[in-house]
Amino acid sequence: MEATIEVDGLRKRFGRTLALDGMSFAVRPGEVTGFVGPNGAGKSTTMRVILGLDAADAGRALVGGRPYRSLRDPLRHIGALLDAAALQPSRTARNHLLWLAHSQGLGAGRVGAVLDRVGLAGAARRRAGGFSLGMRQRLGIAAALLADPPILMLDEPFNGLDPDGIRWMRGFLASLAAEGRAILVSSHLMSELQDTADHLIVAGRGRVVADAGVGELLAAASRGRVGLRTSDRTRAMTVLANAGATVSVDGAETLTVSGLPAEEIIGLLGRAAVPFSEVAAHRATLEEAYMELTRDEVEFGAAQAAS
Repeated sequence: MEATIEVDGLRKRFGRTLALDGMSFAVRPGEVTGFVGPNGAGKSTTMRVILGLDAADAGRALVGGRPYRSLRDPLRHIGALLDAAALQPSRTARNHLLWLAHSQGLGAGRVGAVLDRVGLAGAARRRAGGFSLGMRQRLGIAAALLADPPILMLDEPFNGLDPDGIRWMRGFLASLAAEGRAILVSSHLMSELQDTADHLIVAGRGRVVADAGVGELLAAASRGRVGLRTSDRTRAMTVLANAGATVSVDGAETLTVSGLPAEEIIGLLGRAAVPFSEVAAHRATLEEAYMELTRDEVEFGAAQAAS
């Protein structure tokens, strides 16, 4: 069975609300694919349709080439974490996983292995009700890995993690992808996806706004801009503007220059004897790229809310 998720033309309406409006994308093996978008973009509904929890009005969602509901042993094909709070608080972490394994016809052999892999071996006999949100996230991921599936789908897995936990999660997701698994991660934390995701699906108003590699999105958002540090900001701005550049102020001694390559900026400033200490290509953050891609979607939502 191929390790892929395919979403093709999904449409879904809840009463008068159009939740999905032709959502289409694919999640490939060996990659961490980030799934992002403003509230109401359709992310959660898409994930629920993939898992057969909601039925689409049109379109299809396939797990390894087949609808989820047709899978005989679904946990062997896809593991999912949608809600870290979905557990029985009186059960220990180990018993929670043993119960899940038994309910799905799985053996108990992997319970210890997955607890160890997510860093919960030392808490195996503690009641889950006393776990922090970060620990519940880890337990939910252990449950998703229980049947060793080739596909994983995680909704906001960074929530509740401390800095060490976030660093662990980055490496953990990368290791899962390196094993050839297809990983779909929904998150609002762009900074974490920038260091984690290989590919990004940006959703807005129930459809895909962008579907591209993270490097490609960052390069497009950078748009050839150059960062400049100078102690004579006014003269630098005058020289560069006279040469046709667009210059914006970032700080007391920092400027962003568009329309001229770094080499030409250096030459212009040198000939005009304008002091500068740093000229470097501007590298956009994933948050910048995301905000640019979703600006229309966010404005649409705010206008609707205000009406």
